[in-house]
Formats: sequence, structure tokens, C-alpha cells
Amino acid sequence: MDPSRKRRIRLVVAATAAMLLASALIYTSFSAGSDEKTAGQLLESARAGETYTLAGTVAPNSVRREDGVLWFRILDPHREVSARVRYTGLVPDPFREGRGVMIKVQLDRNGLKSSHDTLFIAEKDSMVTKCPSKFQVAPEDLPRGAPEDLLRTAPTT
Repeated sequence: MDPSRKRRIRLVVAATAAMLLASALIYTSFSAGSDEKTAGQLLESARAGETYTLAGTVAPNSVRREDGVLWFRILDPHREVSARVRYTGLVPDPFREGRGVMIKVQLDRNGLKSSHDTLFIAEKDSMVTKCPSKFQVAPEDLPRGAPEDLLRTAPTT
């Protein structure tokens, strides 16, 4: 076989393999994500038996523990509603009121659909908490010279 023809065949095979791998990577990247739902979205459209990822902030004064079960509410970031959650499993260390969480839930089998009493049962060990940032925005009302005083370094010798 002609050497130039061998090179052309190898190039076509390599380019085809590269295209297939790139396509598989793109497909995997887009299909791996899950749609997060807010409390309001779930209260409107959740169906018993389906699993959803509920995302929001743990409501103040809503956390209670009882017989190995953690009960709390997740606030909707856009509306004044919250979803009641029953969770069993490992509770991440950063979990607390006011902290952002994501959790896999199903509508309670009773399917009670009033916004205050609707209960979502969480999958065991499915909670992920958002850690607070260690960086904070500086207050804007600091005196003008204050940051320079903090940035001053010792003179070099």
C-alpha cells in the first residue's frame, strides 16, 4: 500500500475517534446536571413518587431533631413560601439555619398539597450544604484612610 494513502487513512481514523470522544464528553457534561427546584416550584408541581433536587435556605427557627429525624423548612429565594422537609442520615457539619442547602426529596405519599402542610421526604444522606465564604465585602462607610493604614508594611532595611 502507498505510504501517503496509509497516512491519510490514519488521519481519518484519528480524526473520527477524536470527534467521537469529544461528542461523548459534551453529552456527558450536559446530561450529568440535575435541575434544582425551589420550594415554590415544588409546592406547585411536585408529584408523589418522583425525586427532585430542592435548593434554598434553611428557614430560621425551623430546625428540630426528634428520634434521629431532622425536621426543617427550606425557604424559596423568590417568594415567601417554604417547604417542610423530613431528613434522616448524616447531617453535614456546616448545616444550620440561614445556610444554603440542596437535598433530594420526594413528595410525601399522602400528597397533601396545602403550602403550609406539604411534607417532602428527603433521601437518606442526600444533603449538601453551601459553605459560607471566607471573603467578605468591606463596609463602604470606612474612613478613606483606614484601608491604607491596614496595608502599611514595615520599612525595609
